[in-house]
Amino acid sequence: MNTANLSPQSKITNTEKIKLLVFPIGNLNAGLHIDTVQKIVNYSTIFSSGLNHYGLVTLGEKEIIVIDLHKKLFNQSEILDRNDKKYLLLALNSSNETFGILIKNAPELYDIPLNTIRILPPSYRRADTLKIASHVTVIQSENEEEEEKTIFILDPDELITPI
Repeated sequence: MNTANLSPQSKITNTEKIKLLVFPIGNLNAGLHIDTVQKIVNYSTIFSSGLNHYGLVTLGEKEIIVIDLHKKLFNQSEILDRNDKKYLLLALNSSNETFGILIKNAPELYDIPLNTIRILPPSYRRADTLKIASHVTVIQSENEEEEEKTIFILDPDELITPI
């Protein structure tokens, strides 16, 4: 089930859950439904002009588009230290096109109750760079010292739309 296609449902029970892979992008938390994720691989050399947030990586016999979400959302690439772990999260959109997202930390897997997921208003999506997110949820941190975590659930079809 793709969360981007979730519609408001009146009979969602507290026991229905989805699995999200969650990763930080700057000061935001982004998530992708586990069904859209293919795998996570170690960072590879990404070829890009630097003029936009898209790049290209060669994995095996395929060329895969890579999205620098930090640059897309904040107009600058995240500064990555040589010692930082770097990953490519490989996912699929509804057209079965593989794409990668550059992430700095290994993502976390969460079971999110469906009744806690809300659709982002279309007017907000049109007006903000977060139009790449379709839904939002807030979860309690397992660590009592931390506060709630807001997760923007990404729409795979919005991530690789034409520039």
